[in-house]
Amino acid sequence: METKVYEVQQPTAVASIPERSRASQAARRGLLLCLFGVFLFLVFFFYNFQTVVVEGHSMMPTLKDHQRILVCKALWLVGPPKKGDIVVIKGDTPGDYLVKRVYATAGQEVDYAYQPDNYDFSLGKYVVPEGHIYVLGDNLGVSEDSRDFGPVPLSRVLGKVIEY
Repeated sequence: METKVYEVQQPTAVASIPERSRASQAARRGLLLCLFGVFLFLVFFFYNFQTVVVEGHSMMPTLKDHQRILVCKALWLVGPPKKGDIVVIKGDTPGDYLVKRVYATAGQEVDYAYQPDNYDFSLGKYVVPEGHIYVLGDNLGVSEDSRDFGPVPLSRVLGKVIEY
């Protein structure tokens, strides 16, 4: 009788993945990473920027009626309001805003011509209190500004105009 010997192949533990499959997995990972980055940018933009439409002529000739402006609400990103900046101030009702130029910041003096209407001149020069800014419109003849309502608390500043 003759004995037959069969060779048995052992199964391998590592299965090979075709190269095309690895490339498609890397492409998918890259696409997901890119989409996640875009999502983070949109969330950052949504919380830190806002567009506002100018209404009225108080900021003429710099800003025109019905002009859209981009406001940065993240003052940590663009710095606190300083003299010459255009800022957006929250009004008394939600969605109501004033767009004005910063004339003076806390501790700075305001010229006699621009002091609040109800200020007693016998007290000397008007100084902007701490935590406030003094704002004027560029078109002084038609602007309702700090001359009418006094200095504005920094807590009411929505942000600085960065694009107009």
